[in-house]
Amino acid sequence: MALCTVRFFSQSLWKASEMVVVLPDSGEGPFPVLYLLHGLSDDATIWLRRSRIEWYVRDLPLIVVMPDGGRGWYTNGLNGEAYEDHIVKDVIGQTERLFPARRDREGRAIAGLSMGGYGAMSLALHYPDRFIAAASLSGAVGVGHKPFSDEVPADFKRIFGENPEGSDRDLFAVVQKVDRAQLPALWLDCGEDDFLFEDNRAFHAHLEALGIPHAYHEFPGAHTWDYWDEHIQEVLQFVMEHLKE
Repeated sequence: MALCTVRFFSQSLWKASEMVVVLPDSGEGPFPVLYLLHGLSDDATIWLRRSRIEWYVRDLPLIVVMPDGGRGWYTNGLNGEAYEDHIVKDVIGQTERLFPARRDREGRAIAGLSMGGYGAMSLALHYPDRFIAAASLSGAVGVGHKPFSDEVPADFKRIFGENPEGSDRDLFAVVQKVDRAQLPALWLDCGEDDFLFEDNRAFHAHLEALGIPHAYHEFPGAHTWDYWDEHIQEVLQFVMEHLKE
């Protein structure tokens, strides 16, 4: 595999940013792309440092792009930075300008863990015409579905507002409005000992009640890199099945 770090100026954030990119060693392309998102308080390097993602994709005709999402929840904050625009415009734009990447919906998938799981679901549901598949590992899928307590970090309220329930930051509300004809393939998983387990189970039940097809898995484990390193392998199988269609 070839590995590179791209540093660029994000027009959406109006500041320097970076993304780590894993490229196939062989083949002419254009290659499908998996945009792989990190969790809260991490950065663009964390998947490489804490998992074997580079090894797992060694034989796949796939570009993996790991962008820096800051603490922005991959959304355009009410009083924060425009991380949704950053991914959709700047990160995808740079990827498709610099690398032999496919530029069609069928050639793009998105996945992430924790905050990145929320981000993957949010971006795929807001832009179903851009992604063929989306996967959430231990995703914070309920973060916008209830009022915030006084204990949450102040930046949560700047991004989501005091009570985002029913807004375009509430995945439970967003999924009710998505165009079913363009709905991406969806994957959700969570560890049975994860503090986000009940939120994931509730979102799964919500999707079932709406009749929205999706893959849902509960595995042993907690909110840890041991869990994510193991189950990113199944996510890769899932997205490759859809990227090949």
